[in-house]
Amino acid sequence: LKFGTKYFNAVNNMEGKQDFDEQQDSEFYKKNSKKEKLILSYADNFRRQYRQLYGDRKALFFTPVNEYGIEKFICTTLKPTKLPYKELYDYDQAANFVADYLTYEVLHTPNTLPGKLISTTLVLRQQRGNCFDHSILLCSLLLGVGYDAYCVCGYATREVCMMDQTRSVCPLLEDSVTMEDVKKHDTMDKYAIKPSKNFSSKFIAKMEARKEAEEKAEEEKQRLEELERIAEAEKPPPDQYYGLRIHCWVLVLAGKREVSQSFFIEPSTGESHSLDWDQYLGIESLWNHKNYWVNMQDCAAGVKGLIYDLGDAVKWEFFFPNIEKPLLVVPPGDEPQLAEGNEEDKSIDEKVDIDLPPSWISAIEITPKAFTTRCPRGIKTVLYKKAKMEKFAEYLNQNGMTSRLTIYSDMTLSHPLEVRETFSYREDKLTLRVTNTRNGQIHEQFSPGRSNHLKEHIYNSTSIGNAARTMIFYSHARVDGLARREQTSNEMVEIFKGREDFLCLRHVFYTKRVKKFEPADVGNKKSVLVCRSNTHMYYYVFGHVAYL
Repeated sequence: LKFGTKYFNAVNNMEGKQDFDEQQDSEFYKKNSKKEKLILSYADNFRRQYRQLYGDRKALFFTPVNEYGIEKFICTTLKPTKLPYKELYDYDQAANFVADYLTYEVLHTPNTLPGKLISTTLVLRQQRGNCFDHSILLCSLLLGVGYDAYCVCGYATREVCMMDQTRSVCPLLEDSVTMEDVKKHDTMDKYAIKPSKNFSSKFIAKMEARKEAEEKAEEEKQRLEELERIAEAEKPPPDQYYGLRIHCWVLVLAGKREVSQSFFIEPSTGESHSLDWDQYLGIESLWNHKNYWVNMQDCAAGVKGLIYDLGDAVKWEFFFPNIEKPLLVVPPGDEPQLAEGNEEDKSIDEKVDIDLPPSWISAIEITPKAFTTRCPRGIKTVLYKKAKMEKFAEYLNQNGMTSRLTIYSDMTLSHPLEVRETFSYREDKLTLRVTNTRNGQIHEQFSPGRSNHLKEHIYNSTSIGNAARTMIFYSHARVDGLARREQTSNEMVEIFKGREDFLCLRHVFYTKRVKKFEPADVGNKKSVLVCRSNTHMYYYVFGHVAYL
């Protein structure tokens, strides 16, 4: 079971791994206990029978060797762990953390199982690993917080195996909702005045609606043709290893932690997908910290239609007979009757109890500093379709920037259209800045806590001085109830809410500034030409009342 140290150092160098530290690892990394040796003998017997019955299938990833060259049972590589960070209690945040914390490495040979499987502690020290390392770490964290999680060994597309997201839309762009969409879903006020009756011709309206529908159908047809043309132009080249690329991901079954529907998690990106995702092409086996299952279902259509009833021995061949998945319900009256001559065999089977040895992995620990740094060296860049996402650790940048999303107009990422920057722990409470590179417009958003209670600030970076700008305030926090201010070089409009004097609008006109050769702060200020204050009943013009 133990190979030479020189051989495994060569394997480490070939696969880009750093040398391990023997002083930090326990003795369980370097040798097997009696129970582990017994399990390995059972595994060898299971492997021989599987190879004899299904010789045309891929060999099982059953007993890989660790960094010390010691053969270990795959289930014992999982270490259910609950870390003292509330962000890792939910599956989505835990998946994003693993994807950001580890640097993804592709398998040395895409259609061959890895030569070894290093421990999770070494993966955390190096902060990099392949798909199996990502999946085992994420599955260990999910099991520790109560999810019914499994590691899945199967096949995936080239883009998934190489974590190529240049043809995928950024998740932040998919979930974005524009202000126009919000306005469309606004409900009508029940106290609004009912519209007057429509006395126009119904026939003319019907003909206009038919014409409008035909125009919309033509536009939709042209749009679909354009999308098909773009999809054909962006179609990736053919893959010679299609359907043969080995990959590992995580399966979360429904039932625990109020999970109502089972789903997959891609550990390299942290994204969750449905059970019929077309990027996963097949499943060979899956395992957790208690058992190992081999898929007996046909994967000709990928993972679509697979049933994850692990208690059904026809669809999933298990390794340990004492499974904890009694999902296959036998109807009453259909239970098989045991013959009298089989009572002795039944008593023998009841005496056999195969107990899985505990995990040989040491306790998984992540220091607060490493958890805050998150990404290796605090920086991570992900390329999407016409977008680039940059993530930064907190307190890494002096301006407090934590992420920057740049949106481009082309696939080569050479012509930026928009830049979205997020910030944290700033003194001015700035949380988001959106810059339109085409017209120079900047939209800033602030969290509550500023002295002037500013919520949003919209201005143009190309203009200077008293250029056009719009400011939105937290009106409920201000004494004067100011909610919005729109300012240009010649006028200013202020909108108020909730004032006792019923003031709702103030419109101020300024005189043109005269250029003078003197300091800017001396006598070169604009003077107010007209100031109009609009209430619910009247407005003021320099002290004169004019009723509406």
